[in-house]
Amino acid sequence: MLVLSRQKNESIMIGDDVEITIVDVRGDKVRLGITAPKSISVHRREIFDAIQREKAGGKELDNPAHPQKSASQ
Repeated sequence: MLVLSRQKNESIMIGDDVEITIVDVRGDKVRLGITAPKSISVHRREIFDAIQREKAGGKELDNPAHPQKSASQ
C-alpha cells in the first residue's frame, strides 16, 4: 500500500484520468473530492462490499474486505 501525506486542496493522481483532492480536514474526518471518467465506478467501501454481495447472489464472499477482481474488471 502506498501511503501519502496531503494537505487541504492538494491532490494525487491515479493514472492519467483519476484525481483525488483533499477538500477538507476536520478532526479525524477527511473529505475527498474524486474526479474520474464516468466509465470508472467510485463507491465508498461499504457500498462496494454490498454491491459485491448482491452480485454473488447474497452469498458470503471469501474475503469481503479484499474482494477478488473478475477478469472483466
